[in-house]
Amino acid sequence: MGPPLRAAVRLRTDGAENVPGSGPVLLASNHLSITDSTFLPLALSRPVTFMAKAEYFTGRLTSRFMRASGQVAVDRDNQRAAVASLDACLQVLKDGRILCIYPEGTRSPDGRLYRGRTGVAWLALTSGAPVVPVAMSGTDRVLPPGRLLPRPARVRVTFGRAVALDGDPADARTRRIATDAVMDAIAAISGQDRASRYARP
Repeated sequence: MGPPLRAAVRLRTDGAENVPGSGPVLLASNHLSITDSTFLPLALSRPVTFMAKAEYFTGRLTSRFMRASGQVAVDRDNQRAAVASLDACLQVLKDGRILCIYPEGTRSPDGRLYRGRTGVAWLALTSGAPVVPVAMSGTDRVLPPGRLLPRPARVRVTFGRAVALDGDPADARTRRIATDAVMDAIAAISGQDRASRYARP
């Protein structure tokens, strides 16, 4: 489906050279539409694993696709299950693969970039994997929230330079500082207005 999808949205990719060609990589992306996870992998030659909400694993067709493609389910309403999901994501990085996470935790309801949750910092600091910020644009016009059928629109995927992070992943303040640095890097390439609070699922 890659070629027709690329053509349908006139996919443009910038900064792909910032993503290492081998070894673990943690992509930290803004989140505008459920189609983000469809178009972002088309911008890279390496497979990408996503952390996806558990609801995507309940439908018959979506569940089959998510499991077959190796995606990691996260139950946002269950703290213990969410922590277990981070462990599964950490294993993806330990295996030398690419993992993409949406630090906002859910789609932006209004196009602004919301406060990041600190799981991205824990994964980065625990694994030592480079964190590459990603900016998606146009996907919210392909399939806006509430719309069932996609429509043509231009989609752009921009990969920024890796964000240097260090510190103890067990320290809450360190995780917060690192997460804010990641969100600053995403904002710098996305150009989005910022929201100081968390986005609601």
